[in-house]
Amino acid sequence: MSNIDDLYRWDREHFWHPFTQMADYEPLVIERAEGCTLYDIEGRAYLDGVGSLWCNLHGHRHPRLDAALREQLDRVAHTTALGASNVPAITLAKRLTEIAPPGLEHVFFSDSGATAVEVALKLAFQYWRQRPDPRPAKSCYVAFTDGYHGDTLGSVSVGGVERFHAMFAPLLFETLRLPAPQTYRLPPGVNAADACGYYLAQAEELLRREHARIAAVVIEPLIQCAAGILTHPSGYLRGLRELTRRYNVLLIADEVAVGFGRTGRMFACEHEDVTPDLLCLAKGLTGGYLPLAATLATDELWQAFLGPYEASRQFYHGHTYCGNPLGAAVALASLDVFAEEQTLAKLPAKVERLEMHLRRIAQHPNVGDVRGRGLIRAIELVEDRATARPFAFRERRGHLACRAARERGVLLRPLGNTLVMFPPLSISLDEIDQLMLAIEHGIEVAMR
Repeated sequence: MSNIDDLYRWDREHFWHPFTQMADYEPLVIERAEGCTLYDIEGRAYLDGVGSLWCNLHGHRHPRLDAALREQLDRVAHTTALGASNVPAITLAKRLTEIAPPGLEHVFFSDSGATAVEVALKLAFQYWRQRPDPRPAKSCYVAFTDGYHGDTLGSVSVGGVERFHAMFAPLLFETLRLPAPQTYRLPPGVNAADACGYYLAQAEELLRREHARIAAVVIEPLIQCAAGILTHPSGYLRGLRELTRRYNVLLIADEVAVGFGRTGRMFACEHEDVTPDLLCLAKGLTGGYLPLAATLATDELWQAFLGPYEASRQFYHGHTYCGNPLGAAVALASLDVFAEEQTLAKLPAKVERLEMHLRRIAQHPNVGDVRGRGLIRAIELVEDRATARPFAFRERRGHLACRAARERGVLLRPLGNTLVMFPPLSISLDEIDQLMLAIEHGIEVAMR
């Protein structure tokens, strides 16, 4: 077996990490986990404060999920979904239509959040060409500044985080852009009470002017996570849904990050009683165990893809691991855990404990904003609180805070100078205390 020094060296030299500057990468090698705690190869323990990149829901090594994987392995690990099926995938498709916002009756499986969005974009494009009254001019999309939808070329095209994607601009298709309807840095003359109406007026103007060529609007409901947990004004999602109906434009809801209980409801769209035309799911779908994604669609969209073989109306898109039986089996077990452990019912007490700490931390002179919903929260560090002037990106204040929190046994990953909390839903009250005290310590260290 390789020794620790070999693993650290191989990690630096051979494992090319995503969104990581390898020139200054400091290896952190996880060997095992239990509950909300990760252990590295030297035996150090870390509270998983980001849910292993926002996907772990019920903790690591959950007996119910472990058992589901082992049981499925005794049957079949993988089989194609092209012209064939398997029991777990069929059952999961049915279960998802039962818990999703009403009207989403059909499920296309893929293997990541980016591919779930890619599927939605292509479904919308093909739908407008195959519906009974085709609208082939509808080939453009509307998305938001600072939106993030993944790293395939289609999902990057609708993404709006310039730091991530500016390099690839020549490869991307046209996207019409709306300003992120955030609630912290409001435009001059706009206050919190007016924000929803202000942003919806901008959306209506764009849809009124361009609806004839717009296939869909793509939105992260309620919270733009990778942008720094930007929260939308209450009522914005509902208002946007009404506008897309009025102007005959599809609505794609990207709930890859905010779905499966993160905001306090199973799906973020439920907070405003919205059913999108297409719903993208991934990350928490399997409780953080295996890559699996799903794009849910209405029956109206589904019907546009039906017809005789020679008409070639089927959806020409697929992934090798579509509807993978192992992923589907563990996803079903995750949904069972939601019911058996009353996961959503237990969240209010955890949210209140989190908010108790946030109210205190919000008083720090370098905390500009505390925001989020449910167990998705963020603390933005600023140089000047009165003007919301940010620290220079090169100062890496968020990185310094997270590094200090790691010394207190908490693993976090910042978004610039914004500290993000995205723990498993199974986190205990004592673990919330540990998380927040480590973050508070990290802020103090970063401001020295």
